[in-house]
Amino acid sequence: MDGVYVAFNDILVKLFNDILNIEKNALINGEFVDISTNDMHIIEAVGLDEPMNMSAIAKKLSITIGSLTTAMNGLVKKGYVVRERSEEDRRVVFIRLTEKGVRAYHHHAKFHYEMIDYIVKNLNDEEKGVLIKSLIRMKKFFLDQKE
Repeated sequence: MDGVYVAFNDILVKLFNDILNIEKNALINGEFVDISTNDMHIIEAVGLDEPMNMSAIAKKLSITIGSLTTAMNGLVKKGYVVRERSEEDRRVVFIRLTEKGVRAYHHHAKFHYEMIDYIVKNLNDEEKGVLIKSLIRMKKFFLDQKE
């Protein structure tokens, strides 16, 4: 086997195997020990902008509304999000972050910022371009596998 193939395989397989644990250890601590990494990604999807309905959040996360409802019930109970009925159509329920949810959102965003900063801070523009192109190809590979 080609040495480059072996190196890439070793790096990527180990990274994919470790990434969830790395993220969990970095995120699910201190004030946020009562939620999962999955919950943190739901909080990220809800975001800081206008409140979102469940369908929009589920679509953003590529999960079913049923799965989201189960997770959202826990996040409501733990005080990270609130449900609010639309004034225009009472059947529509919007989700927004509470103050605690906003703190979790920023905690998660800080982890992502530090990760990206660590990766790119010593790269020149050409190296950044190569890295972006490589990651886009990797993303395309995984998206093509979903189809």
